[in-house]
Amino acid sequence: YCKWCKVNNFKSKLPDDVKAHKTAATTENMRQGTLCDHVWEIKPGEHILPYMDKLFHEAAVEWLITTNQPIQAIDHLSFRKITDIASQVTKGVVIPNCKATQAEIINIFKRQMTRLWEHLNVSAATL
Repeated sequence: YCKWCKVNNFKSKLPDDVKAHKTAATTENMRQGTLCDHVWEIKPGEHILPYMDKLFHEAAVEWLITTNQPIQAIDHLSFRKITDIASQVTKGVVIPNCKATQAEIINIFKRQMTRLWEHLNVSAATL
């Protein structure tokens, strides 16, 4: 009977086999599920909030508070430049991470130091 059940892909109805099937099913149901199939990373551009003046104002005030910026930061030209550039985007803004931002700041500093060195070197040579 057991051999015939295996060949014909039939579940055995013998008491010991039924008990084994129930135990296996219970064990399977007791295993904690995972969220891997249900959670995924949202890629930039997939979820863009529609622009509203009120929403922008709230976000700007929240940024001022959470980053401990002075209120005058809203009037700063560089803040205006950022908002003007971002307002032209149609598919969301990709903000670089801290490491990329740090590397860019270091590169700008090095370029500025090189220009300063070249300027001072030229000035010293002409004296």
